[in-house]
Amino acid sequence: MRISDRHISNRNKPYLIAELGVNHDGSLERALELTRAVARAGADAVKLQLFDADLLMSRASKLAAYQRAAGETDPVEMLKRLQLSMDDMGTVVELAHRCNLQAIVSVFSVELVEEAERLPWDAYKTASPDIINKPLLTALADTGKPLIVSTGASTLREVGRALKWLRDARGRVGVLQCVSSYPTLIQQAELAGIATLQEIFDGPVGYSDHSTDTRTGAWAVNMGACILEKHVTYDRAAQGPDHAASLTPDQFCTYHDRILSAHSAGEVPESAIGDGKRVLPCEEDVRRLSRQSLTTTRCLEAGHLLSRHDLTIKRPGTGIEPFRLDDVIGMRLLHRVEADMPLMQDALSDSREMTAAA
Repeated sequence: MRISDRHISNRNKPYLIAELGVNHDGSLERALELTRAVARAGADAVKLQLFDADLLMSRASKLAAYQRAAGETDPVEMLKRLQLSMDDMGTVVELAHRCNLQAIVSVFSVELVEEAERLPWDAYKTASPDIINKPLLTALADTGKPLIVSTGASTLREVGRALKWLRDARGRVGVLQCVSSYPTLIQQAELAGIATLQEIFDGPVGYSDHSTDTRTGAWAVNMGACILEKHVTYDRAAQGPDHAASLTPDQFCTYHDRILSAHSAGEVPESAIGDGKRVLPCEEDVRRLSRQSLTTTRCLEAGHLLSRHDLTIKRPGTGIEPFRLDDVIGMRLLHRVEADMPLMQDALSDSREMTAAA
């Protein structure tokens, strides 16, 4: 796998992504400040997030426990406060390239892929909840750019299914073991999942690290990771959903240095290894609330025959999975479904009718 001029493999230096995420708090100036800081600290790439609160959140959306613990009270208002405009993102990408950083973005809605293509991203990434979001995964793969797929709160079967959807992008895909717990405790790190993923995938495998320990990246490298992703913040005590699961620039610099000397990082603690790829109890909340479901675009009455225009994909993950979109087109509703709500299995007839509406 290549990302611009970087060949990503275990034969080369580990590829270190500094995840700014939403730790800029919606401020361009802060995003630029963090970009300069991670460039000085040794990052290979900086990563942003492209989302639209109205496209991502349905009326049924709720905050995850870690977001509530950070003082958030409303999921839509939280995301609107943390969004960067496309113009601001373009400014960050320009600075990243001037600092010899590659620029990566996580895209959260399939409707935003075309918009993302307006900027010269070096690669795309999907967040862990989108391991079941076939329309988004395939749309990003179809751009022809490298794609990194996170796998937190997912089963090995779900990862294998996603990789089948991406088989035409073979050679351009990387996969990250991840634990969707913020922050991740050392005893939850599940570094053994790196080797488990290597058993089913012959491309680059890495680790998306939500711990706050500067040694975890080096341990992950010793377990076989060749890509590392780490959140970076200006202040771990700042208000916002991800600051507490991040490193400061100085800590990130230490994290980078320890990766380069991973051979001297010491034995990987047994508690950090775990037992492979599985969904941990600490991930269940994020799995349910941050995944997306088929969601109605308008109020639909009982007896309505579903068409593509009736459905979009939004959080939470309590309804029918996005990869089943084609399966439900042509099915009739057994009861009324309100607008902007997850489509549930018990709302559908058992049979699928092929009509012009589908």
